[in-house]
Amino acid sequence: MEEILEQPTYDVIVIGAGAAGMMAAGTAAKNGAKVLLLEKMEKPARKVRITGKGRCNLTNARGEEEFEANIRTNYDFLKVAYSEFNNRATMRFFERMGVKLVTERGDRVFPQSGKAADIANALEFYCRDYDVEIRCHTRVSGIITLGNKVQGVKFFNKRGFERKIEAANVIIATGGVSYPRTGSTGDGYLFADALGHHIEDVRPSLTALVTSHPQAQYIRDVILRNTTVKLAVDGEIVSEEFGEVTFSDRGIEGAATLRLSRDAVDALTEDKSVKLVLDLKPALDEQTLRERIKRETAEMGPEEFFAELVRRLVPKPLVVPICKELDVHSRLYISKVSDSEFERLIRVLKGWSFPISDYASFDYSIVTAGGVDCSEVNEYTMESKIVKGLYFAGEVLDIDANTGGYNLQIAFSTGHLAGLLKK
Repeated sequence: MEEILEQPTYDVIVIGAGAAGMMAAGTAAKNGAKVLLLEKMEKPARKVRITGKGRCNLTNARGEEEFEANIRTNYDFLKVAYSEFNNRATMRFFERMGVKLVTERGDRVFPQSGKAADIANALEFYCRDYDVEIRCHTRVSGIITLGNKVQGVKFFNKRGFERKIEAANVIIATGGVSYPRTGSTGDGYLFADALGHHIEDVRPSLTALVTSHPQAQYIRDVILRNTTVKLAVDGEIVSEEFGEVTFSDRGIEGAATLRLSRDAVDALTEDKSVKLVLDLKPALDEQTLRERIKRETAEMGPEEFFAELVRRLVPKPLVVPICKELDVHSRLYISKVSDSEFERLIRVLKGWSFPISDYASFDYSIVTAGGVDCSEVNEYTMESKIVKGLYFAGEVLDIDANTGGYNLQIAFSTGHLAGLLKK
C-alpha cells in the first residue's frame, strides 16, 4: 500500500502516551516545540490508571541515598535525569496540576483521592494545556531515518491505512512488555533494534513467584504482614526483605516478595535452585520463641489440641498447613506433643521454606527488567548515541527499581529530560 505523507510536520513525535511519554510530550511543548503524541490504545495512560491497585504510587519521598539504593540497574545513568527532575519536583508538578498528595508508610506518595485516574488525567491536561496533539488508535510501524538522522515515523491510523509524518525528533516511550493488555507489547525494543541499538534481555521484574510447595494450595489469599522473607539461591541466602507476603493464584507475592523477585527470576533463568524462606516470627529469636511456646503450653489444659497452640502463634489460615508441614495431627492433645515436634515447630516458624519453580508471566509483572542498553544513550539528554534526533524515556530503557513508587519516578525523570531536547 502506498504510504502517504501527512502535513504538517512536527518538531517532535512521541511514541507512547504513558507516564514517560506524556511527561516528555508536555515538557517539549512547554518549551516551544510542536508535538505529536501517538498512542495505539483507545486512550492515554492505560497502565497509569491501574498502577498501585488503582491508587497510583507515583513516587517515593525518601532522600537521594535511599532512593538510589532502590534502583536496581543503571542508577549512574539515571542520576542526571533524576537531578533535573527528582521526587520533590514530581510532587510539586502534580500539586500544581491540582492533585492533592499524601505520603504513606514507606514514604510512598499517592493522590489523596486514592484514584490513579487523577494522575493520568493531570498528565493529559498537561499535554493539552500546551497544545500537544494526541492521537489514539494509532500504531507506529517504524521510524524513518536518513543516514543516522531521524526523519519521522510510519504509522497505521484508526482506519488501518499506513501514513508517514516528518519530524526532526522522535521520543520512544513505549514502555516494556509488562501488562501487555495496556499496550506495552515491546514495540520500542523492535524500533531500537532496527536502528542498531542493543537490547538487554527482557524479563519480568516485581512479579509473583510460583512455588511447588504442597501446602501453598491451602493458603491462597492469605496476607502475612511483618514477615521476613529470605531468598536462597543454590542453598545460600543472597538477600532478604521485611514486610508483606501474599499467597495468590499467581504464586507468592506482596511487597517483600516482589522486591526479591528480580534476583529470583535471574537465578531461575540460569537454572539455579531457588527458595523463599519465611520467618513468621521475626521479632523473636529461637530461644525466645522456645520460651514463648513453653509459656503457652503451660497455660493450656492437657486435653487442648496442638492446633490451639499453633493458632496462638500464627494467623488462623496457617494452622492446618503448618500442622501438615510438621506431619503432626492438628487434634493431637498438647500433652502428647513430643519435644522433637516442638523443635520442628520452631524451625518452621523461623524458616518455612518454599521452593520456587517458576515466575508469573509479563501479564502480571509490574515492570520489565532489561531494555535498551543505556551505554548507547546520552544520559545528559536521553538522545541515542547512534541515531541523531532519537530519544528514549521510561521503561523501554534498561532501568528498573523496587516497588514503592520508584519505577514511575524513573518514567517522570527520563521523560522530562527527553522532552527538554537538549543539544
